[in-house]
Amino acid sequence: MAGPTTAERGERQQESSGPPRARRFSPPRLRTIIILAVALVCAAGGTVWLLYGSNWTRVERVSVSGTRVLTPAQVREAADVPVGDPLASVDTAVIEARLRRELPRIDEIGVERSWPRGIELKVKERTPVLIVQKGRKFVEVDDEGVRFATVTRAPKGVPELELKPVRSGSAAASLRRFDEDRLVVEAVRVAGRLPDAVARDARVVKVRSYDDISVELSRDRTVAWGSGEQGARKATALTALMKAASGARHFDVSVPTAPASSGS
Repeated sequence: MAGPTTAERGERQQESSGPPRARRFSPPRLRTIIILAVALVCAAGGTVWLLYGSNWTRVERVSVSGTRVLTPAQVREAADVPVGDPLASVDTAVIEARLRRELPRIDEIGVERSWPRGIELKVKERTPVLIVQKGRKFVEVDDEGVRFATVTRAPKGVPELELKPVRSGSAAASLRRFDEDRLVVEAVRVAGRLPDAVARDARVVKVRSYDDISVELSRDRTVAWGSGEQGARKATALTALMKAASGARHFDVSVPTAPASSGS
């Protein structure tokens, strides 16, 4: 009788040996763990030393950008950046707060690290839209009604704010409701809504009450604006009115649906 074939012998061997065993996981040896731990500690220590102990990452320069009236030297002095300290330890929030406190002219400020050895101070100054005369000096007022700086010379092209609220009759009641700070904000709203051609000729913005704001223009012309409400409609009405009555001296857009002009 013939013996088993080669194929049959192979099948019997597979049956007897069973399924292949999975490769056992061999945990890392203690020596490997120690080496890795030492390497991580050294890397962390090196990073800490590089950031706080090395001379390569200490503040050496302070750059300033965005100034117009202020000088870079003024900004650096007010910022008082700790030159020589590790760059990573500089508190940028403290520097920003110090600049806002010391230089109210600054509207926006960004304090950024410039690796490996610099601090960048990016500023945006407030722009005056009105000025208030105070003796021989002038207080600048921005588009939010903030009085941010006192200067000895009035900036060119900026109208003066004449704040003379009426303190009797119905105007007095209005003043109790809208204090002088609110009236300044309303004057700023009016100045910001003037058509460009009119704004270039504006000399004085007069405020007597919340509802009684007027604008004096060059060549003895005046505009009765009323309150700061409906500014866009009043600007449109004023532009059309000045075209239709170019020789007039007084324009009234306090009621924009019924503008009027007079004088010649």
